[in-house]
Amino acid sequence: MGLQMLKKWLIGAGKMKVKVGVLALQGGVTEHLNHLNQIENVQVAPVKKPEQLNDCNGLIIPGGESTTMRKLIKHYNFTEAIKAFDQQQKVIWGSCAGLILLAAEIEGENNEQLALLNIKVKRNAFGSQLDSFIDKAVIPKVSDSVQELVFIRAPLITEVGQDIDILYQKEGQIAAVENKNIIATAFHPELTKSTIFHQYFVEKVKSLSN
Repeated sequence: MGLQMLKKWLIGAGKMKVKVGVLALQGGVTEHLNHLNQIENVQVAPVKKPEQLNDCNGLIIPGGESTTMRKLIKHYNFTEAIKAFDQQQKVIWGSCAGLILLAAEIEGENNEQLALLNIKVKRNAFGSQLDSFIDKAVIPKVSDSVQELVFIRAPLITEVGQDIDILYQKEGQIAAVENKNIIATAFHPELTKSTIFHQYFVEKVKSLSN
């Protein structure tokens, strides 16, 4: 068995760590790192340089200020690196601002962004900072357990392409989706005590690392 085949077998068997990076330019980096560090067989790293993606199996683009993050992604030459990461079918998860950056279109804006996910979004659709709230729901594809869903100036997904699966809707409003290798959530699982959503992300990373 060759080295690459052995690595894939070990990952599939749960005997080797997958490496997950959190884009560490701005936003809720520490919270994601703390959640990932609670999961077995996961090596975690803050990603500050594009070349660090070469060693990662998965990437989280955290919540934060999407306009600032977009500028930093461009300034530090991450745009093409993240697009190449996606083309390799490696797993990316964008939460809140990360969702906005991944979207193909933002309502009312002509923006330069990653545009890796076939969705259209509306900024701050669930209200301002003062309108932040916590919802509770079961997301069947993720877990049978009730999860807390923290919404802070959250975007709304207003349109989805045919390749998109809807994970969660709040009163008919789409707040979480995925395709083969990308997850996007309008809410912040990293701001709860639960690691359920991070475990779901890690399992997706492992499945595509086989």
